Amino acid sequence: MLTALAVLVAATLEVVVGEPPTRFHPVAWLGSLVAPVDRQWRYPLLAGGIAALVLPLAVAVVVALLVVGIGTVSLLGSVLLSGLILFLTTSLRMLVSVSWRVVADSERDVESAREGLLALAGRDADSLSPGHLRSAAVESAAENLADGLVASLGAFVLGGVLAPFAGLPALPVAAGAAAWVKTVNTMDSMLGYREKRVGTPAARLDDAVMWLPARVSAVALAVAFGDPRSLLRARAWLDRVPSPNSGWPMGVVAAALDVRLEKPDVYVLNDGADLPEVDDARRAIRRVGLAGLLSYVVAGVVGWF
Repeated sequence: MLTALAVLVAATLEVVVGEPPTRFHPVAWLGSLVAPVDRQWRYPLLAGGIAALVLPLAVAVVVALLVVGIGTVSLLGSVLLSGLILFLTTSLRMLVSVSWRVVADSERDVESAREGLLALAGRDADSLSPGHLRSAAVESAAENLADGLVASLGAFVLGGVLAPFAGLPALPVAAGAAAWVKTVNTMDSMLGYREKRVGTPAARLDDAVMWLPARVSAVALAVAFGDPRSLLRARAWLDRVPSPNSGWPMGVVAAALDVRLEKPDVYVLNDGADLPEVDDARRAIRRVGLAGLLSYVVAGVVGWF
């Protein structure tokens, strides 16, 4: 029940606050921890492997101890702190709003859309057409549903539900698990590039961590669209996407809307269809928001029991 209450706190903060100021955002804090790893090493794979093991675990332990400390003073305080930590390690409202703005700008101000896309996708937007900008916004919204919400939310709930079976307190383990996943994601986003061998271990770890959240997100999107067959169509396109995970949620959206989603020179999903029009992209983003809300509801129900 305490886990469910913490999920409710996080969901409420997501609706009311949306996103904390940058200086209070955990990604900025985590970035300062990861940044020293991003340099030339004599043995980059060894250094990257140690960092991928130590940094997420250290962050998780610190977060768990904070919740334990607050819990010794106030049970309500531990619930509120755990909910705050979950809120800080997830994002839905900002994802939806930024994606929506890029889609709107693609129709009336292409340069603004290209600039706004930088907050969503790590790709060169200078030469992207309005259709490709909308495609990128939809792809990012679908992929980041898994990265930005379902992964940490799922880790939080699973940690809280399973911890008592190991004789551990639910909320510290739940908060620590969410922080661990967020740290892994942050390391991958900062270091997980082909040219950075030090980031290879973090990238591989992130691939493993995101295996289940990506597929859960795909199911949530299929439910949000009311189109379970989109999962089968998405499966046929998975080998076109370099990532072992992101093809699932993106493919479901492409199938459910019957649009082409394309990252030029990298992959194409549903290549027999057209790039999304404004109405298509808006519908996709609304469904991503609905899938996120459904994820909160399911997490709360699982946490309650």
